[in-house]
Amino acid sequence: MQTTLSFETKRGAEIASVFEGLGKLRIAVFRDFPYLYEGTLEHEKEYLQTYVNSERSFLFSVYDGAEMVGATTCIPLADETPEVRLPFEEAGFDIHSIFYFGESILLPAYRGLGLGHRFFDEREAHARSFGTFTTTCFCAVVRDNHPAQPENYRPNDAFWLKRGYEKEPSLQSSFEWLDLGDTAPTVKPMIYWIHRL
Repeated sequence: MQTTLSFETKRGAEIASVFEGLGKLRIAVFRDFPYLYEGTLEHEKEYLQTYVNSERSFLFSVYDGAEMVGATTCIPLADETPEVRLPFEEAGFDIHSIFYFGESILLPAYRGLGLGHRFFDEREAHARSFGTFTTTCFCAVVRDNHPAQPENYRPNDAFWLKRGYEKEPSLQSSFEWLDLGDTAPTVKPMIYWIHRL
């Protein structure tokens, strides 16, 4: 399988050219626990516009033939939406020194090939390339004792710790989306993980 994979990078406004493939991939991967996301392509395009509007945003994507099967994004925290910036601003961080890591998504058939590490390597290298960023961060949903949690579910915490990221429970945002099977969106807590470059 690995020999059929190809990789592509895009920056800023270039990301708009793959909205459909990236949006569909996000919807497919985030349907699974712990996100249980009932997404729409219209909402995805609206969300991804933030990345198009930032000259320093970055997308690294994985293709199997013509199909996007994996992707990861990052963007300066200062270019992110207010709900992402807010916990850092309230805690007194210099948001201009932080790079925010968006999704790291991969279809199940392509996991276990080392692409998770590649995603972090690519984003950290992009953040370092500017010479002004000292910290990277991302956030993850909190789903404690959720009835939809699969019996064999294993969170990514050990992987993130291995990459040098530390959970900062004091840094939290609340994001709202529609869960699978629900009729109205609900608010979910998101905890940030940070890493010094």
